[in-house]
Amino acid sequence: MKFLLAGCVLVALASSIAVPKSDFISYDGYKVFRVKTLGRLESIRDKLSSLSYEEWSGPERTHFDIAIPPEELAAFERLDLDSHCMHQDLGASIKKESAKQTVWKRQVDDMSWFDSYHPYEDHQQYFDDLHAAFPDNSEMVSSGTSYEGRDMFGIHMWGADGPGKPAVLWHGTVHAREWITSMNLEYFSHQLATGYSTDNITRSFLDNYDFYVFPFVNPDGFVYTQTTNRLWRKNRQPPPPPPANQSCIGRDVNRQWPFQWDANPDGASPDPCAQTYRGETPSDSPENQGMVSFVNHLRDTQGIKLYIDFHSYGQYILSAWGYNCTIYDESLGRHTKLAAVTSDAIYEGGNGTVFVFGPVCATLYATTGGSNDYVLGPGKADWSYAFELRDKGDYGFVLPPEQIRGSAEETWAGMQAMLSLLDEEFFDGEGPAVGA
Repeated sequence: MKFLLAGCVLVALASSIAVPKSDFISYDGYKVFRVKTLGRLESIRDKLSSLSYEEWSGPERTHFDIAIPPEELAAFERLDLDSHCMHQDLGASIKKESAKQTVWKRQVDDMSWFDSYHPYEDHQQYFDDLHAAFPDNSEMVSSGTSYEGRDMFGIHMWGADGPGKPAVLWHGTVHAREWITSMNLEYFSHQLATGYSTDNITRSFLDNYDFYVFPFVNPDGFVYTQTTNRLWRKNRQPPPPPPANQSCIGRDVNRQWPFQWDANPDGASPDPCAQTYRGETPSDSPENQGMVSFVNHLRDTQGIKLYIDFHSYGQYILSAWGYNCTIYDESLGRHTKLAAVTSDAIYEGGNGTVFVFGPVCATLYATTGGSNDYVLGPGKADWSYAFELRDKGDYGFVLPPEQIRGSAEETWAGMQAMLSLLDEEFFDGEGPAVGA
């Protein structure tokens, strides 16, 4: 059981993201605003109804975030809304995000990987190299094939006595524009592999649980964000007939899980043109089908100890339920306590970053057909969460490359605290959870 550092430097490559300029949708001159709502969401939307804009985030309790094209800026400013500008020029922010040059030496121990964002093919190679460096304790796995035929690859890692322990399942990039999620998952995987031979705590994680890490649930959408539209969210599956809808591509893979799929009209949209389009039936995208099948397989074989679906942005640790704001699962108390411990560990991890925690619906907004609801319910996981990573709204989806390491390091501090307490009996007055 060993971690083998890549002994030879392969071809050094610059990990900037090549974008075909003729096809790439320009956001030059767009501004992104956080608009305060304070209970007046509908009246504010009425004011905005005459404008063309792109909604970045669903309405939270106090605000929502929107991108305004340059031709609408004067009209937006005349509305005199209580707002904060997140991006003065979104196009310039996107160029800065993608242009940073870093020479990655194709060595798994080269931490400069976490100084830049990367093309999809380089992410695939990173996981191949990680597996090659930890060969006795890992294997490459797949949850299936995307609509456009890409492998939804992942890595399976284990410790002493071989595979077969209760599973920890992490995945990201369900929503294509949330680039920071894959970088965090790569950092976690790197820490597990490198720490196994050097750190007793990390060794205990791998000895107690099997880890399954899927960085790209929505690979087609992710590639599309790098070639065509940086802010694309959904997969790339065509809509159902009639022909009038054929320009509205994609399903929201995280509104597709076959549990409480149609339980709340505020939780997803039946409109193929909407960002939260749920599909025609539950799990009618290949990406969602693949993850549902994988979750069910783990449930029926090893059991799922911990599940986390990583997203951005907002800095939240969210438990079930998402489909209803007034129904609470009997496990909510311990889920809230573990989330509180994790939030404290993130805060104390060096950056002072604050993560809010609570059930999805009551804390953020309603979501139907959501992943952590399914995995806690039909998936029978002991623990099930969705994380929203950095930031709180200064940059949103276009998080600068210089924040990648800080995000990964602080979240890993939270993961270590969470993994250390998965088998604790909360509220019994005994054990580490008492003082947590």
